[in-house]
Amino acid sequence: MTVKELHNRLTELYPKTLSCSWDNDGIMISRDTDAEVKKVLVALDAAAEVVKYAAANGFDTVLTHHPMLFRGPKSVTPEVLTGRKILDAAIAGVSVISLHTRLDAGADGVNDQLCRTVGFEPTGCFGDDDAPTLGRVAEIAPMTADELAALVKDKLGCDAVRVTGDMTRVVTKVGFCGGDGKDFVIPALIEGCDAYITGDAGYNMAQDASEDGLVVIEVGHYHSEAPVCARLAALAEEIAGAKAEIYDSCGYKIL
Repeated sequence: MTVKELHNRLTELYPKTLSCSWDNDGIMISRDTDAEVKKVLVALDAAAEVVKYAAANGFDTVLTHHPMLFRGPKSVTPEVLTGRKILDAAIAGVSVISLHTRLDAGADGVNDQLCRTVGFEPTGCFGDDDAPTLGRVAEIAPMTADELAALVKDKLGCDAVRVTGDMTRVVTKVGFCGGDGKDFVIPALIEGCDAYITGDAGYNMAQDASEDGLVVIEVGHYHSEAPVCARLAALAEEIAGAKAEIYDSCGYKIL
């Protein structure tokens, strides 16, 4: 299977119609879109270390969630980070495919994987006008917000989670949105969620939501999206018959 064919098959599963209007995804860079896909490196980010690892270890394709090229580069030189990544990938013959908000919204994507990793089965979707089905909802057996936060911390392997709201509140309906979920706090409230699990919501948005009765649990951008990497690796193996490996591109530490 070629790079172009792999992207086309992924697009069948996660069509561009699911992408937010501001997004940029797809084939980010490829010296030859007709090149055969044999070895795929999966990561959340097409970070410089990811591209270098792929080039050094014989990977022909990098498959990521976050776009390698989110905004157009102003120059492609070794002195600029984006330029270095483009040059490193092109020189090594490494193609980069990135799926972003369409992977958030699509079936078995970021938010389904987040919900299931915590231990629940999605029962519905919610969102805004630009992405009406991006978030996920789960109806759960009653538990306190404190118990839910502890469960989330354990299941996602977080060192800590940040909880804003009444820890004693009994929760039966939970909203999920991986990554930067501040824009979906209000939709989660409208959906009638008792709690909202996301990567980052921001202090002011979380505080305001808590005053409206929504408990906001922030797990960090990385931990909310990392579960989808296993899905991407499985797709690379199933669709392209390629050997797939997951690279942990988490670039932060909690001290």
